[in-house]
Amino acid sequence: MSLKKPKLLDQVREKVRLRNYSYRTEQSYVAWVKRFILFHHKKHPSEMGKKEVEAFLKYLAVDKDVAASTQNQALSALLFLYNEVLEQPLGYVDVMWAKKPKRLPVVLTRGEVKVVLAQMRGTPLLISQLLYGAGLRVMEGLRLRVQDLDFGQRLIVVRDGKGQKDRTTPLPEALVDDLQNHLEWVQSLHHHESTVQRAVKRAVKEAKLSKRVTPHTFRHCFATHLLERGTDIRTIQVLLGHKSLQTTMIYTHVINRGAMGVRSPLDDM
Repeated sequence: MSLKKPKLLDQVREKVRLRNYSYRTEQSYVAWVKRFILFHHKKHPSEMGKKEVEAFLKYLAVDKDVAASTQNQALSALLFLYNEVLEQPLGYVDVMWAKKPKRLPVVLTRGEVKVVLAQMRGTPLLISQLLYGAGLRVMEGLRLRVQDLDFGQRLIVVRDGKGQKDRTTPLPEALVDDLQNHLEWVQSLHHHESTVQRAVKRAVKEAKLSKRVTPHTFRHCFATHLLERGTDIRTIQVLLGHKSLQTTMIYTHVINRGAMGVRSPLDDM
């Protein structure tokens, strides 16, 4: 009796795990494959090809007005589907790239960060402090283990970060005692992401801030505040785990966005 072949989305999950990709990547790839199938009225991808992929990507750009980075996520997922899962390589895909401008990230002042953190308690507070103090991505903070903390050298080892690369970043001195005295807290970091999101949203509301803040905002603040202190941009690139310096350069625009750092002539009157 022959074994039943796994469903397509289960095959996608299996292949992603074999490549040791992050859980976030797995979720993203599965979601894009679902959207692709639904867009083509539940037609099986094995019966489609490059033409249908191009039509879907064009739909995202023209009808849904997504950013080019979102389109790129969809393309990566579909290339993985056809190349790795279905083993039907698409070859060159002609993409009509979205022209939506990239927005500057929302950044809080040091005072605003302090006020928001003051409204938080428990594990969500600890995670948020790590995101701001070490520049971690949310999932990196949630996946930290005790062995990732080097108290002697005051370092955090971020394992299998974006792009499956390890890196090190500073362990905030302000958190050392709490982490050493409450190592069980580290084990409790493995909360669901939505728990942290809700806690941050509630804290921002209680702090009476009008800015649109998410947990990832703390990472933006880490980079921007380091840059404002004079830290070299390439050092920040390494700490953030950015593959391209161009990605990190956006923070130079953030600190200059107050009319490019120019004093208004009205203030001289």
